[in-house]
Amino acid sequence: MSGAIGRAVSRIDGPAKVTGAARYSGEIALPDLAYAQIVGAGIASGRITAIDTAAAERAEGVVQILTHDDMPKLNRVPLLPSLLGGPAPGETFFPMQDDVIHYAGQPVAIVIADRLEQAQHAATLVRVSYAEAVSVTTIDQGRADAYEPDKIFGGLMPARTTRGNVEDGFAAADLGVDMAFRFAANHHNALEPLTTAATWDGDQLTLYDSCQGIKAVQLTVAALLGMSPSKIRVRTRFVGGAFGSKAMVWPHVTLTALAARQVRRPVRLVMSRGQMFTSCGHREEQEHQIRLGAARDGTLTAVRHHKISVTSPFDDWAEPAFGVSSQLYACPHYQGIHRLVRGNTMTPTFTRGPGEALGVFTLECAMDQLAGELGVDPVELRLRNLTDVDPNTGHPWSSSGLRECLERGAARFGWAGRDPRPRSRREGNWLIGTGMAAAAYPVAFFMRTQRARAQLHADGTAVVATAAQEFGTGMVTVLTQVAADGLGIDLDDVRLEFGDTDLPTAGSPVGSNGAMMVSSAVHNAATAVRDQLIALAVDDPESPLHGADPARITVSGGRMTLSGADAGETYAALMRRRRRNDAEAIGSWDPPPLNTPYGLLTFGAQFAEVAVDADLGIVRVRHMTGAFAPGRILNPKTARSQLMGGMLWGMSQAVLEGNRMDTERGRWAAISLGDYLVPVNADAPDIDVELIEVEDTVTGPLGVKGVGEIGQVGSAAAIANAVYHATGHRPRELPIAAEHLLTRSPR
Repeated sequence: MSGAIGRAVSRIDGPAKVTGAARYSGEIALPDLAYAQIVGAGIASGRITAIDTAAAERAEGVVQILTHDDMPKLNRVPLLPSLLGGPAPGETFFPMQDDVIHYAGQPVAIVIADRLEQAQHAATLVRVSYAEAVSVTTIDQGRADAYEPDKIFGGLMPARTTRGNVEDGFAAADLGVDMAFRFAANHHNALEPLTTAATWDGDQLTLYDSCQGIKAVQLTVAALLGMSPSKIRVRTRFVGGAFGSKAMVWPHVTLTALAARQVRRPVRLVMSRGQMFTSCGHREEQEHQIRLGAARDGTLTAVRHHKISVTSPFDDWAEPAFGVSSQLYACPHYQGIHRLVRGNTMTPTFTRGPGEALGVFTLECAMDQLAGELGVDPVELRLRNLTDVDPNTGHPWSSSGLRECLERGAARFGWAGRDPRPRSRREGNWLIGTGMAAAAYPVAFFMRTQRARAQLHADGTAVVATAAQEFGTGMVTVLTQVAADGLGIDLDDVRLEFGDTDLPTAGSPVGSNGAMMVSSAVHNAATAVRDQLIALAVDDPESPLHGADPARITVSGGRMTLSGADAGETYAALMRRRRRNDAEAIGSWDPPPLNTPYGLLTFGAQFAEVAVDADLGIVRVRHMTGAFAPGRILNPKTARSQLMGGMLWGMSQAVLEGNRMDTERGRWAAISLGDYLVPVNADAPDIDVELIEVEDTVTGPLGVKGVGEIGQVGSAAAIANAVYHATGHRPRELPIAAEHLLTRSPR
């Protein structure tokens, strides 16, 4: 082995990105390129009565304008999340098929012009008349008609989670807490907006799409258009962020393909920043109610966790809030129920730790409250409720590390000696508080077979290929490390080919499973080539390794060596002698079945220090510490970077991010980064990350879990608990606003 795994390697794609050599979907040069602009509905509910395109058609550079009158009828495709490895539309509804308006911003027309600015201008000249109907866009408007569906999350999960009998558990409790929380909607806002370019060559379609899964794009567009996937090629190497917004395939991708076919030239569509709020799903508005019952020693006897949220008119989508909240602690009785309100909004979607970011927030704030009522340290309360098995199934964890995360995180943060009394620490006008929360995130095993190809050349260099794309997480770097490690060659001798559906299939890296699933296929491909050449050497009478036990041969720096002896030779020498130009293998990996007898979570612990202005109620997050146990660490440098990013998103969720509906117009109140707040450098606190490696023999050949979203889970709860410690006021809404604290007199 080369020892490439576990090294803090800098991003291999870094130089290309900082020099501009990396090309994103909006930068691919295509001949005779036209530009498209979507016109969105100006109402939230009703019908189109007329579309006047005359002025727009006369505008300079306009090629064509498409409406529902021109659009071919497309196939309906079931809503199945992209992690299943099949077609993955963002919603079952496809726009511009009729005159019905379901939500504000819904595409009603597409303007195609020679230049981007011409398309943007002409789009403003399209006049749409409506027969408006009453809209429902908030929980309060639709609460009376809320319902409990059978399934949520694209039909993957039940809406109800139960074990034991919660009423028996509450009856056995010595005390408890009962709390309600409200959460504003969240949006993704990746640096690169949704971008698609489409070009046809006869009946062959090529797409350049800013997405998280090129195979999902290929299969979705094929299903909608009634085409064979073999006639669609998707090429996407670099993606400028996603956060869930590009995990599913939204209508604009297929609309761009249809526009290009209609005008018989390549077409590119780039969503505006405002359109990003109505084009790629969001984290829905939610309310959570949680009740905990506990014995005097703090051990939980019952948890009841209910959620209500807004979905679209056509899909039973809800973030699955009860996965981790039902698994994190030993508790014999649990009940979780999702209820939905049908609203005039697009279907919500995966958004940065979907479900668990708020489900765990609710649980961990309630645990903090329980710790206070018991007079028990919050860390100690978590430790008293740890479980070695998944409470829902009784299966042991594939690996845990939660105890280590809690204890080592507390030590690193300096938790010992903390005065638990609220408002007990002050620096001038600032009230200082500290808080913590446990964290966990599911290890997703929904994916289908993953594949990669490894080819080793006679000069000792290798090319490894897989269809995965780089969307900012460091995928290219860690896959190159895995390939070098498996082949036993130097990192600089590996070139990774990626981002093309013509390459071996890789699923969408969503749900923090990218490194786990794709690295497994790359590892298997690389080790298959290595084993081929070891077998060749063992069978070669001229090799110093002839007749040796293959299990005793290791490879490092491209040299095969017999353990405990000096005998060995390089790949290059062997291949020259045997007149081999290369060696090649396809590596595949199938995830364990869904009924694998193990509990599957990645664990962590979060700690935060905040300062709250006693006069203004302004919250400043000053320091955060996170300790995480994500299995084997492929690259501590990129892992820490992802975890820091997740912790910052958690801070953003706690004190900055939130959007609300203008119920008079049925539209989002904030549709720009001037109104929808996300962190900037000045908001970022000091962040400290500890990585705790735990062995996991279930999740794949390398024992990798994931770090993409666990960094966010627990972060907002730690901050909210710190705000309570600072002020004595328990935040019940996110984001935490100054007015929430001022009404409770923080001074």
